[in-house]
Amino acid sequence: MRAWREGLAAALLWLALPAAALASDALAVDVINESEPTLCAEKDNVYLKLQSGEARRFTVEAVHPAYIGTILVDRWKPDFTKCDMSSDPAFKFQRRRVTIYETEEWWLVGHTFDSFWRPNQVPVRVGNRVENGLHLLQLWTWVDGRADEVLVLYPADGYWRARPKPPSNLRWSAYGSSFLIGPVETEGRPIVDIKDISYDPETKTFTTSFVRGGSATLRVEKLDDERIVLDVNLSQTVPATRPFAALRSMFVSEGNSDVARIGWRAKGSEAWQQAGLMEFKRATASELWAGRLVPSRHNTSAPDMVFRDFNAPKK
Repeated sequence: MRAWREGLAAALLWLALPAAALASDALAVDVINESEPTLCAEKDNVYLKLQSGEARRFTVEAVHPAYIGTILVDRWKPDFTKCDMSSDPAFKFQRRRVTIYETEEWWLVGHTFDSFWRPNQVPVRVGNRVENGLHLLQLWTWVDGRADEVLVLYPADGYWRARPKPPSNLRWSAYGSSFLIGPVETEGRPIVDIKDISYDPETKTFTTSFVRGGSATLRVEKLDDERIVLDVNLSQTVPATRPFAALRSMFVSEGNSDVARIGWRAKGSEAWQQAGLMEFKRATASELWAGRLVPSRHNTSAPDMVFRDFNAPKK
């Protein structure tokens, strides 16, 4: 039975990573796990750091989990049963919602919440229009007679979330893990301190400049009902002692998680390695997968995350 389970897990991991054979081996990066245990299903206790003194370009994918076609009941409502958020900072704001850019196919929407944990306000520019004080940016697309939100950014702390279009068996699918792009630092929790943001509708590209210097572009390269592929470019390298990207997520148990397992491939290797999230410590990898092999009671349809195609600047 154990051998059968291990074989099934390996098969599911392979299914979760259909793009593996296409990935570039130009550069391997250090992946360091600083996740901590928790009983709160709404706490980002998962922290995977990607570090390299050379990486400037890479790909981020959000891909539906291997079991997506088996989901009959999708669970996505928050569960604060074991959570105490009373000590979290909360700065007050005036709630508002604004459509910053809109065509028949794409639109960008901004939200300011009643409160947020950081006070800073980041200007967002689209063409000649500038909006300040937004806590959430939502990129929506209209395809086949329906509207789907596929990418979000929280300007005040630098957290991104992405998801493909819903699969054919579901009308909607959940967000799950978040990721950070740029020089990651810790201010109560991991953040990227963004100075300003611009969006180019023609190329579907976000440009974020950082308080610590440098900038990054994130472009929607591909979107369908299986995956969303994001092309990321950093204007300068981040010191090897600081993450240039990171994954944030939640894990209480394998059946109550947004990420439960890690898969990685060493540079030049034709074999994947895998481990349970809390058992994984660190690795040097040319590809990283973080996701689930069995359905969870938390954000059941949330996508797996893949980081690949790490490249250094051309000399």
